[in-house]
Amino acid sequence: MHHDEMIGKVQALAQLPDRGSAERAAHAVVSTLSERLPAGLARHVAAQLPPDMAAAMREAADASGADSGTAAERFGLTAFAGRIADRAGTDEDTALRDAAAVLEVLDAALAPELTERVAGALPADIRELLPVARATENTGEAG
Repeated sequence: MHHDEMIGKVQALAQLPDRGSAERAAHAVVSTLSERLPAGLARHVAAQLPPDMAAAMREAADASGADSGTAAERFGLTAFAGRIADRAGTDEDTALRDAAAVLEVLDAALAPELTERVAGALPADIRELLPVARATENTGEAG
């Protein structure tokens, strides 16, 4: 999926007023997601993203200092929303809405095996932001 297409989908799904808001939301979410994922997994995700989104994800993965690819910061939904809100210049409710939209677009853009690995690396509260089929498929829970 190309960058313009991804940003357009984020803008539509999150009902954002303009492309600039969608860009900020997308970059805030991928950066924060990258901090929450093992660095190696974040780099695999980045490899399937358009260059500027991939760069934001790689920067966050590299900043975590996780050379082994196994370490990830541990934080839950509240911190996830707070970091996105800080980066995007929004409140936490808006950040959660934006995160769900970006994660839905990523779900469509990434190889299914990779999105399953991402879902498996996230705690249950953040995983709830993923599209319903992906979130329930990975946990084995219904609804």
